[in-house]
Amino acid sequence: MSVTIYDVAKEANVSMATVSRVINGNTNVKPTTRKKVLAAIEDLGFRPNAVARGLASRKTTSVGVIIPDISNMFFAELARGIEDIATMYKYHIILSSSDQNTNKELDLFDNMLEKQVDGVIFMGGSISEEHVKAFKSSNIPVVLAATVDESNEIPSVNIDYYSAIFDVVNRLVDKGEKQIGYISNSSKSSIENSKIQGYKDGLQENKIEFDEHMIFDGDDTYQAGIEGVNHLLKQEPKPTAIMTSSDEMALGVIHGAQDQGLHVPQDLSVVGFDNTRLAVMVRPELTTVVQPMYDIGAVSMRLLTKVLKNEEVKEQQVILPHRIIKRSSTKD
Repeated sequence: MSVTIYDVAKEANVSMATVSRVINGNTNVKPTTRKKVLAAIEDLGFRPNAVARGLASRKTTSVGVIIPDISNMFFAELARGIEDIATMYKYHIILSSSDQNTNKELDLFDNMLEKQVDGVIFMGGSISEEHVKAFKSSNIPVVLAATVDESNEIPSVNIDYYSAIFDVVNRLVDKGEKQIGYISNSSKSSIENSKIQGYKDGLQENKIEFDEHMIFDGDDTYQAGIEGVNHLLKQEPKPTAIMTSSDEMALGVIHGAQDQGLHVPQDLSVVGFDNTRLAVMVRPELTTVVQPMYDIGAVSMRLLTKVLKNEEVKEQQVILPHRIIKRSSTKD
């Protein structure tokens, strides 16, 4: 059977209240008594139950993190940023993968509440009114990471997705590209809608007519990139450049184009999004939008700690800078 606080109190010959004060860092304990209790804890191998302690203190020093896909490099890097800052502020995280399914996301959120977490960081691309209602009706703070709340009611950390894609179009046009395709994320989240609008406005800014056949809906996977490039290369005129909503799709585009005998970037320029580690694992290496994934996670966790500690929060909707890193998949 597991060791209880009663066992520690008996071993140290003190009250359970005294053991509780030692565990919770209460300074109102004599040094000699504290030493006895700590010795008993070590001898018995006692591990305090965070949830049980939370019932008394209303704090479990745990944070729930809900992400769409734990196997995706993008979300894994975000989670790493969250974990590093959580460790710095002595929180531990409970990580769950939602598969970007609304019902599962809400069920996971309820499950986090049952676990008595102090707060939740949520990643899902976008949220619905149902999400906002659930988050606001809970008694814990929620911070969105790489997720847009169009109502601006929930604190969040993002980049300017519209400007990022707009900037990519301008850069490609500056290098002489006129036929620019885009492989999007078919989820049509608020983030993806912003990217598509940035693509359209970027074309308009450069007096290039938008052609709906130059957009292909993918799902952020390698296979979607292959399917997308196969589709776009059947259009007339053919694209001379293809932008994608993720690096993984961009790798599919590069390999799909190479399978057709094309050379990247001589015949086709390719640009990704996120700057995951995949960007330097492909040949030619991938030009991509640098979304500071680790920083988004770290800033999200820091924002949550500020709310939890009642510190001043000057900016609830944080927009971090983006940049485009030029590699060899686009023309010089």
